[in-house]
Amino acid sequence: MMPDARLKVMEAIARQKVLAVLYNGQMIKLAPHVLFERHGDLYVSALNLSKAWRSPDERRLGQFKLAGLSAPDVLDEGFEPLPAYTPTAPRDDDTVLLAI
Repeated sequence: MMPDARLKVMEAIARQKVLAVLYNGQMIKLAPHVLFERHGDLYVSALNLSKAWRSPDERRLGQFKLAGLSAPDVLDEGFEPLPAYTPTAPRDDDTVLLAI
């Protein structure tokens, strides 16, 4: 992921906007909650809005390595954080860089 793509992820988090990205050859929509660093690599914790969840209660944040995301586009579509969301890193040794 290029530095300007990282800025798109940061913009989506700061503005609570949906992010469209190409991931594993498919265009998906993410609701990014946290940008964090793990062992020198950047990751984003985000709700995959393109995934078919069985119920709203089942929805949870997935972790996506920024290097695996391409063609990011910040959409005008906003989102609300998950009800149980807390702005923390997934692991103790992760470093939060930006969170909603």
